[in-house]
Amino acid sequence: MAAPMTGRERVLAALRRRPVDRTPVCNPTSIATLELMDLVDAPFPAANRRPELMARLAATGYTELGFDSIMPVFSIVQESSALGCKIRWGGKSDWPTVETREPMWEQPEEVRIPPFFLEHPDVQCVLEAIRVLRREFGDKAAILGKAMGPWTLGYHCFGLEPFLLMSIDDPERTTLCLQRLKEVTVRFALAQIEAGADALTIPDHATGDMVSAEYYRKYLLEVHREFAQRLPVPLILHICGRTIDRMEYIAQTGMAAFHFDSKNDPAKSVAIAGDRISPVGNINNPVTLYSKGPEQVRREVWKDLGAGVQLIAPECAVPLDTPTDNLREIRRAVEAWHTDHAAPGH
Repeated sequence: MAAPMTGRERVLAALRRRPVDRTPVCNPTSIATLELMDLVDAPFPAANRRPELMARLAATGYTELGFDSIMPVFSIVQESSALGCKIRWGGKSDWPTVETREPMWEQPEEVRIPPFFLEHPDVQCVLEAIRVLRREFGDKAAILGKAMGPWTLGYHCFGLEPFLLMSIDDPERTTLCLQRLKEVTVRFALAQIEAGADALTIPDHATGDMVSAEYYRKYLLEVHREFAQRLPVPLILHICGRTIDRMEYIAQTGMAAFHFDSKNDPAKSVAIAGDRISPVGNINNPVTLYSKGPEQVRREVWKDLGAGVQLIAPECAVPLDTPTDNLREIRRAVEAWHTDHAAPGH
C-alpha cells in the first residue's frame, strides 16, 4: 500500500488536476479565529504586522485544524498599505480595512509603485512569515501566498464608488488603471514565490453583486490570463458572491483553481469548469461555520464532495468568532466521506 500523501503533495496534485489519495482541505483565504489567536498568543492586529505572530497564527490551520495548507495573509490590505493607502488596523476582533472614503488617487496617471514597495514593513511581514513557514512546514503542508488583483486594488486606491463609476463612464481610463495596478500584483506575487510560496491566491473582487459578467470579460479576463502566464506557480482565483454567470470566462483564464462562494451551486460550478479549472470551496461561512454545528458542516462538505469539488475549503475568510470544532469538522467530514465511498458497493 502506498504511503499517504503529505498535505503539500495532496494540494499541489489537486491544483494540477492529478490523482490524490483523498480530497485536500485547504484555505485560499483566512481561517484565523479569536480562539486560535488565544491558543497561540497571536492576536490581531499584531498578527497582521509582525511576521513571527503571522506565521504562528497561520500554522494553526495545519497543526490544530488539520488543513493541508497554510496561508498566512489574513487581511486584504498589506500591499495597499505599502502603496500608501490609509489603513485602519483595528483591534483583536476587527479586520484591517482601507480607508476608502479618502481615496489616494483619482487618475490612472497617478498610479505608481513606490521604489521600495517590497521593503515596506507590511510587505516584508508577509514575505518573512512565508519564509518561516517554509522552513518549519515546507515538506508537510502547502504554503499559500496571496496577492490582491488589480480590480480590488482599484477599490482601495480610487475608492469603491469612484472606481465602479469609472468602469461605467470611462472604460479607457479604467483599463489603464488595471494595466498599471496589475504590476503591483505581479511584483508582490513573485516576491512571495521567491520566499517559498507553493501556490498563490489572487483575490479580485469582481463579484456578481457589483459587476456584470460582461464587465469581467471586458476588463479582467485578459489580465487574469496574463497572471497565469507570468507567475510560475499554481494560481487560485478568488471572487466572492455570485459568479455562476462568469464561470465560463473564469474557466478560460488558465489559472489552476477558482475559490468560489456558497451563493453558487457546487454541481453547476463543477459542470461549467469541466477539466479547465479546479473548483475550490464552498462551505458557507456566516450560517454554517459560524452559527451551526458539526453535523451541518458535514452535510455541506459531503454535498461538495458529491458534486465533484476538487479542494474543500470555507468560501472566504471565516468570521473571527467561528467555533474551532466547526473548522476541525471539515477535515473529519472529508475523511469520513472517503472512507464511506471506499467501502464495498461504492
